[in-house]
Amino acid sequence: MSSPKKLVLLGATGSIGDSTLRVLRKHPDKIKLTGISANKQADKLLKIAEEFDVPHASLAHAPEQNISVPSSTQLNTGSKSLEELAALDEADIVVVAVVGAVGLLPTLSALKAGKDVVLANKESLVIGGNIITDAAKKYGAKIIPADSEHNAVFQCINGQPRRAIESIVLTASGGPFRESPISNLADVSIEQALNHPNWSMGKKITIDSATMANKGLELIEARWLFDVSSEQLEVVIHPSSIVHGIVRFVDGCCLAQMTPPSMTFAMQNAILFPDRHESVETSLDFSQPLDLSFTPPSLERYPCLRLAQNALEQGKSAPLVFNAANEVAVDAFLMNRIGFLDISRIIECTLNDSDFISSNSIDDLLMHDNSSRIIASRHIKRIA
Repeated sequence: MSSPKKLVLLGATGSIGDSTLRVLRKHPDKIKLTGISANKQADKLLKIAEEFDVPHASLAHAPEQNISVPSSTQLNTGSKSLEELAALDEADIVVVAVVGAVGLLPTLSALKAGKDVVLANKESLVIGGNIITDAAKKYGAKIIPADSEHNAVFQCINGQPRRAIESIVLTASGGPFRESPISNLADVSIEQALNHPNWSMGKKITIDSATMANKGLELIEARWLFDVSSEQLEVVIHPSSIVHGIVRFVDGCCLAQMTPPSMTFAMQNAILFPDRHESVETSLDFSQPLDLSFTPPSLERYPCLRLAQNALEQGKSAPLVFNAANEVAVDAFLMNRIGFLDISRIIECTLNDSDFISSNSIDDLLMHDNSSRIIASRHIKRIA
């Protein structure tokens, strides 16, 4: 029997981290957890370290008080420790499940070290898609998508050449306001926006799902993952979240991937790829009625999706600006500084006020990301 893969989990305390750990508990003979990271949740991180006997741990922010670290665990702190953990010598595979632009540098660090990356951080490709994909090719590393939609497409393509693909369809539940009168959206509360009908996720991605900014970011990510044009990418509303992705081939055949709405299916497929083993959760029961309806999204209801599509078509750094403005706007909404509909307004104003650049320099892109956040913050101050 082959020895277990050694895995580093960046973002161990978040919802994707939770799903990953469920897979590891199910298959301890297949995966050995060798490194974990968190942003601030030191107590939860160290409980994971103790349960899985993890030798390496990283906290982006040092704890304000003394904490009890397991004797077998070496804990490092600071943003650089995340990049160092991603390139850990003994690691075979790195799961990048941190939220936001902070995932860019550790993803690049892992790829440069020749590590296969299970990518659950779409912002890395949104900001630096060409840099990330070029690094994977240069250092002989694989990028295995872990988002449910991209993992679904990955499974459907199954090694088919790009010329065989006519288009890719990503599904979206439509979020909690799919059927709400558009006139009511101005009064949406934080609690209502966080009440997703199908998925249990972190706060930021749940808001992104409500605005469908998340689906816009996924379109941009898909462009880089599967090397297709914006014209080959579609989004449909699929309320039951059973079908996660569809690939339409040039011969007219369509392949779709289906599971119940849980991230454990996608995470297990990505982590254990190319092998398949018993799942953590129960699969679909086809003896029961299933809702397989699909409708096109309303861009009036979901202006963030329209803005993301426009950014993808504009190219250069427009997707970077979209992401930066969205992150700042969502933070402001969660702090009750702006309204729900202001999120898309902030993004649009920031895009309109930005000069897009073409650069293969990480430093240039990070500076541009920072300046985009400053512009978005100014617009928030103007309306807050």
